[in-house]
Amino acid sequence: MGLVWITVAVLLLFLKFVNCSGTAKEWTYAGAVGQSEWAEFFPDCGGSSQSPINLDTSHTLHDPTLVPVQPLAYNQPGNKPFILSNNGHTVQMTLPRWMGVAGLPLHYSAVQLHLHWGNGVGVATGSEHTINGLSSSAELHIVHYNAEFYANMTEAKTQENGLAVLGVLIEAGEETNQAYGRILNYLDHIRYAGQQVAIPAFDVRLLLPNDLGQYFRYNGSLTTPPCHQSVLWTIFNERVKISHLQLMKLETLLFSSKAEAAEPTALQDNFRVTQPLNNRTVLSSFIHVSAKMYTTGEIIAIVIGSLCGCVGLAVIIRFIVKTIRSTSSWDVLPSIRPAPQHSTKDMAKEPKQDMALKTTSDPTNPEEATPQPET
Repeated sequence: MGLVWITVAVLLLFLKFVNCSGTAKEWTYAGAVGQSEWAEFFPDCGGSSQSPINLDTSHTLHDPTLVPVQPLAYNQPGNKPFILSNNGHTVQMTLPRWMGVAGLPLHYSAVQLHLHWGNGVGVATGSEHTINGLSSSAELHIVHYNAEFYANMTEAKTQENGLAVLGVLIEAGEETNQAYGRILNYLDHIRYAGQQVAIPAFDVRLLLPNDLGQYFRYNGSLTTPPCHQSVLWTIFNERVKISHLQLMKLETLLFSSKAEAAEPTALQDNFRVTQPLNNRTVLSSFIHVSAKMYTTGEIIAIVIGSLCGCVGLAVIIRFIVKTIRSTSSWDVLPSIRPAPQHSTKDMAKEPKQDMALKTTSDPTNPEEATPQPET
């Protein structure tokens, strides 16, 4: 009898394992196996070194030894096309193995790149990492594996420092980004999960920001199940811009379900929420200059205060100018008064003065005497 119960227990455990394994393959960002349930099916997702995180610049540690990131052969895509696919969770593009990245503790070879985005509703949300609590519209990840110690991605992804990911925050702007257009212009060919398309190879370096010297670095995990804590993250401080139309394509064209689905599910909000830092150290390659972020109420108060200050200053200046003008008019008055009248006694003396002047000339000659030259 005991043997029967043991057999039944083993069978139940096996069925539970199979059921969980089958469900685990169908993880989603929201729903039955959404983010809040990941740790139940993928234990690493509940670890203490998970990604993404909020990059709080007031708590980062500046490391002057961090050198600029150096893409290797990103501008040498080769003659073969890239394969762009919709895997039901994101749009992903394979990269040739000869591409890599230097400026890290070890040599890492490229594997693939993919994107995360929001739903186009409300404020810009879609990036996985945030800086000082602020998210961006989307985020690009370029995934590499440790080629010095491991033969491939499969071996490396479960090992400490097995992977290195470059993260690029993306914002929407007015101008079309031609480099990102090399990917986004083909999304209508992979609208449903499981579809893929070959696209012309291009310079992957153009997807990165111009400044590769300013970035944040920390140890974390994959941001999707199975959430292995094997990633050395590099998040660039400078953001890249794509046009509003390009962002709208990314947010609205794709589905997470297959083409034969009766009611296709839109592929949106495929970003994981930020995870606890748990005493990890975040390094920065640059010294961050803090800038206070003001709320709407604070901005209105500052504007009104500035206007009141300007009005008050104008009133004071007008009062001072008016006072100066008033004082200056009193100083000018004496100069415009009529000349004083001479007394009768003074007028009587004037002819005598004329007579005295006349006696200095020769009385016999009405003209002045001509001076004689000296001998």
